Amino acid sequence: MIVRDLHEVKHTDRRVKDQQWESVRMLLADDGMGFSFHITTIAAGSEHTFHYKNHFESVYCISGEGSIEDLATGTVHELRPGVMYALNLHDKHTLRCRTEMVFACCFNPPVTGKEVHQADGSYALETS
Repeated sequence: MIVRDLHEVKHTDRRVKDQQWESVRMLLADDGMGFSFHITTIAAGSEHTFHYKNHFESVYCISGEGSIEDLATGTVHELRPGVMYALNLHDKHTLRCRTEMVFACCFNPPVTGKEVHQADGSYALETS
C-alpha cells in the first residue's frame, strides 16, 4: 500500500514547478501502478498549449475557473470544480485559467518525474 500526504510530498523532488504552474507528483512510474497521479496548480491569467502525443491524460478540476480549447475542432469547454476532461485522442489543447486552478491529473503511461515540456507541448516518451 502506498500512502502519501500532499503536504509532505510538496517538500520533496516530486514537486516540479515553473513561474505559472506547479505539479506535485504523488505517484510516478517507479511506484509501479501503471499511471502517474499529480496535483497541479496553475496560475490565474495564464494560458498553456499542450499536446501529449505520447501520453493519455485525465484531469479533474478541484478548484478555480477556466476553459480548455480543443485545437483540432475549436470547441471550448468551461472548467470549474467537478468537471473532468480526458485527452483520449492525444488532443492538442489550450488551457486558459481565469483564476488559480487546482487539478488532479493522471497520466498513462506514467511519467518518471524528470520530464520537461518540449517545444510542441508534449513530454518525450521514456523508454527505460
